[in-house]
Amino acid sequence: MAPTTRTSLVLGIDAGGSGLRAAVAAADGGPPLATATAGAGNARSVPERLLEERLAHAVGEVLADGRAARVQCVVAGFAGAGVPGSPGRSGDSGQGPARRALEAALARHGVRAAAVHVMADSEVAFAGAPGTPPDGLALVAGTGAAAVRIRGHRLAATADGCGWLTGDDGSGFWIAREGLRRALRGLDGRGPATALLPRLAAAFGAGPAPADPYALRYVLIDGARAASEPARLARLCPVVFDAAADGDPVAEGILDEAAGLLAESAAALRPRRGEPLVTVGGLIGPAGPLLPRLTTRLSAWALTPHPVADGLPGAIALARAGANPEAGTAT
Repeated sequence: MAPTTRTSLVLGIDAGGSGLRAAVAAADGGPPLATATAGAGNARSVPERLLEERLAHAVGEVLADGRAARVQCVVAGFAGAGVPGSPGRSGDSGQGPARRALEAALARHGVRAAAVHVMADSEVAFAGAPGTPPDGLALVAGTGAAAVRIRGHRLAATADGCGWLTGDDGSGFWIAREGLRRALRGLDGRGPATALLPRLAAAFGAGPAPADPYALRYVLIDGARAASEPARLARLCPVVFDAAADGDPVAEGILDEAAGLLAESAAALRPRRGEPLVTVGGLIGPAGPLLPRLTTRLSAWALTPHPVADGLPGAIALARAGANPEAGTAT
């Protein structure tokens, strides 16, 4: 049955490094009434004005038909907007831009009376676990990678998530970069030959691999330089998975190492046997290509991944709890 015009609504937003999604839903349950997408939403890397524009676009789409006045609670999870401890803790340089951009976007569309909660993207992702548990672990592996511990629905500790230059071990960027590095090592004779070499050259538009090893070398070097943004380079990640599926031992080794690095990040948070574990991101979300390897490594702690596609369901669940005065989960 469709909600009446008097039904209270909640707004959930998941703003990640590759894109942001927004959804509006009835506060008392049921599937989203509308969803929308926009560009990347990392609060540390996307300029605040651009972030506001992207949020405004997505919010405007889902709040059409006079829904704005009925929104009671908003929960938005942002990549780059969370450090362990209370919201707004010193060192969380993403929290301020995220909140300002979100509040400006909401004001544009007439959302004024709602409670607004800005969280980390890992916090809303974890809330997508069955029953919306308050405590447990989340592993994120897409363009970047991190492990987090959640207590009381809030980020309590992290391992990695240090960015492409200083961390994100096991991420899509890491896998793509390792593919390029090991292809070049094989070309030089510093490592074993690998099918990654011609495949990566083709991915950079070289057509048939040049016979001249120096020409081939610069196809990869110049291609990597042109794709210097982490998200762009991470798009080469499927080349490594395809080579591994065809039995290339170098590619298989990269993926095994990536899964091991992600498990290592989880282990740094001292997992308790059998506690809730959410996995999210293109590599380890539902049907994620790295999920089977990761699951095997996590079995040592009796951890069973619960993969979620993104943090949007969790953001909606927390917004519904926040719309209920006695729930007290969204803070």
